[in-house]
Amino acid sequence: MWKYWRKVFKKKLLKPLLFLLRKKKFGKKKKKWRFFSGKRKLNIRNLAIGCLLLVLALVILFYSPAYFQPVSKSPIRINTSLYKSNLSDDIPVKISIPAVEINNLNVVKARVVNGYWELSDSSASYGMGSGHPGTPGNTVIFAHARTGLFYNLKNIQAGNVIYIYTKDRIYIYKVTNITAVYPSETKVIEPTKTDTLTLYTCTGFYDEKRLVVIATPAKTASFNLKSR
Repeated sequence: MWKYWRKVFKKKLLKPLLFLLRKKKFGKKKKKWRFFSGKRKLNIRNLAIGCLLLVLALVILFYSPAYFQPVSKSPIRINTSLYKSNLSDDIPVKISIPAVEINNLNVVKARVVNGYWELSDSSASYGMGSGHPGTPGNTVIFAHARTGLFYNLKNIQAGNVIYIYTKDRIYIYKVTNITAVYPSETKVIEPTKTDTLTLYTCTGFYDEKRLVVIATPAKTASFNLKSR
């Protein structure tokens, strides 16, 4: 990646500037200064593009230094003292959000490692220690903002229905709040006193923020799969 940008910088900005400084000439008759003569004329467009690329590089460097760091596979730091071990088998195994075309997406357990929840590259993740569907607490499910995972979550709207599948039941939630926070703002994933579902994924300029979708149980809150 750096080789590509170095090549663009050299071609679009550095070479035109050096050529301008070294090859300036004066006409013999009119004594008027000319940038270039013959075939090698100054390409104003290339110079302008080069300047814009330089400005953009400086903006990225100083505004979002995290862009140059490796993408973390454990994006959610939690307060482990707030969570308890999950002893129940009634935890999410699939999630569906028909309104944004997220259908039967697998959900795997995310263990806590060094204060972070692990993040799966191929499925959604359920934060171990967070709440259980259908009981008081905050059930946290998160995934990459990629096609086939939570990419379409950016299109979700208040009132949309979310289906959470466990081993034996289907739990139905409705979206009540949508917000964006910085990764350091972990209050949105802390335990709650009521049954709450929180979905979490990346958003914003170079994924600098986290999209947070909060949902509460619908009127018909759940179905027993064994009885169907």
